[in-house]
Amino acid sequence: MAADDPRPLLGEPLSLDLLNTRWRLTAETQDLLTDVAGLAIWLRANDLHELCPADEPTLAAVRQARTALTAAVAHPAAPGRDARAAVNAVLSHGRTRRTLTADGPAEEAVTDSAAWLPGWLAVDDYLRLLRLDPTRIRGCANDSCLLHFFDTSQNRRRRWCSMALCGNRAKAARHYARGRAAG
Repeated sequence: MAADDPRPLLGEPLSLDLLNTRWRLTAETQDLLTDVAGLAIWLRANDLHELCPADEPTLAAVRQARTALTAAVAHPAAPGRDARAAVNAVLSHGRTRRTLTADGPAEEAVTDSAAWLPGWLAVDDYLRLLRLDPTRIRGCANDSCLLHFFDTSQNRRRRWCSMALCGNRAKAARHYARGRAAG
């Protein structure tokens, strides 16, 4: 984890990492994207800081992308009309340009402006995850947790954003409840 990145879960695919800029470990929801400084942290964490500026237009575009992804992950296998429209609105700001280079085929993301690049890349990454397997896009099983992950476990049974965060809390709560029921 980067020293200045306060988020509890890092290393997820770009689309889910964008969703995970909002989290809750206590009763209070935290949001990395409240200002340009938080955006700069997220851009650096995803090696996007040299491709686009950390400024207000980029922050607005990234927030719009996060809102679209939030709606889409509510039902990843079959997003509703509004969620599809929100995702497509972000995607309308860019495209993938394919070229043939001396090294072979290449792809490059091209957007209306540099401000749209990180949000567009995140939403495009979501489409990639859907093509891989929409059932592996999961929200943490802890009802009070907002974090998402792509389940890469062999048996596809991962339930928690992190065993250390939510998994252990659930185990402790079950143990406490059993103790109270027995006593």
